[in-house]
Amino acid sequence: MARPAPSFVQNPNYKWYVVAMLWCIAFFNYADRQALSAVFPLLKDEMHLTKAQLGELGAAFAWTYGLMAPFAGSVVDRIRRKSAILGGLQVWSLVCTATALSQKFWHLRLFMTIEGLGETFYYPASMSLVSDYHGKRTRSRAMGTHQTSVYIGTIAGSFFAALIGQYYGWRWAFLIFGVLGMALGVVLLKYLVEPERGAADREDLPAGQQAKAQEKLGVKETMRVIWTTPTVLILMLAFMCANFVASGAVLMWLPTFLYEKFHYPLAQAALFATLFLQLASMVGSPLGGWLADNLRRKHPGGRLMVQAVAVLCAAPFVYLVGTTSHKAFLIGGLICWGLFKGFYDANIFASAYDVVRAEARGTTAGFMNCLGWLIGGGTAPIVIGYIADRHGLSYAFSLVSLVYVIAFALLVIGIVFFVRKDAARMVAQIEGH
Repeated sequence: MARPAPSFVQNPNYKWYVVAMLWCIAFFNYADRQALSAVFPLLKDEMHLTKAQLGELGAAFAWTYGLMAPFAGSVVDRIRRKSAILGGLQVWSLVCTATALSQKFWHLRLFMTIEGLGETFYYPASMSLVSDYHGKRTRSRAMGTHQTSVYIGTIAGSFFAALIGQYYGWRWAFLIFGVLGMALGVVLLKYLVEPERGAADREDLPAGQQAKAQEKLGVKETMRVIWTTPTVLILMLAFMCANFVASGAVLMWLPTFLYEKFHYPLAQAALFATLFLQLASMVGSPLGGWLADNLRRKHPGGRLMVQAVAVLCAAPFVYLVGTTSHKAFLIGGLICWGLFKGFYDANIFASAYDVVRAEARGTTAGFMNCLGWLIGGGTAPIVIGYIADRHGLSYAFSLVSLVYVIAFALLVIGIVFFVRKDAARMVAQIEGH
């Protein structure tokens, strides 16, 4: 027999408190992973690593994160998402702490691999949980607000890791981030409450259907729901392209790019690599969520429209960042790139949840992360590192801008041909459940 929910859950604002709690967890999710790339120059000097080897470290995380994502998503659809979220937080925080013990290249690669395993449970679980507190009226705003944690976590992880590394050695950053993450998990154990699956989606149904409980889908049925929904496949491919740019260029190589090309000190390079772009994304993400929620009321593909315009507008600014030699143009390019990136990011999972029923959303997010990180984030650090060793990071960044154009074309196909039919089919499945 299920225990009654604590009284504070009845507060009408609790659904936003959930977003705030998850915001804090996602902050460490990104701060921990960003810390490594911020100290690449220190690792290169201490362990005598090439750019290709540094790229392998980022890829080791992404490969594990991507390969395990479908499994993590399937697990999330069958267990309490609270357990997956807080358990994952403890695992990746412990591994982050242990990374400070690394003495050789293979040690770092091993810890990045294990950290990817711990973090892969977070997004399928958290986005599924948010979707059960926020229906289609506020879903993009909630996820867009949550997304700002990614930007602040990236800035803090990059800057503080570099700053601590510059004065005290890179190992101290991993110790501090890891211990703080574990402490956060203990605090949130009491206050994060598991919601009923599908509750928010049933708000728009007739009163007689709202009380119908939704049963868990079997693995085969879940796969059928995902792989027979063309809009989801389009969104997965677009996310793969977008994450190629975000993970390959921003998370892994932008600090080194500024350190080498513009000769900023290490901490300043790490700060500038994240500050302008991520703060702009922090503005763009809530705005993109608000706009998408409003467009969604008028058209089933409203969220995809926001994403398509965002990646198309971001492409020329990625090119500008890679080619300019002027610091003013660099900063302006980073700000504009970040703003449009935020518009896209706010709707990554919300777009998919418009066409996928609640029982399959964890697995859907898992497969999106699989393609986005395995093929996008997993190949980008190595590809960019390989090109940089031969032609320089400026040339590599300019080529990356074309990947956004591919994402735009994919999203347009989804808007024109698939999203209206897929959204109507999901509603019919819920009503007939």
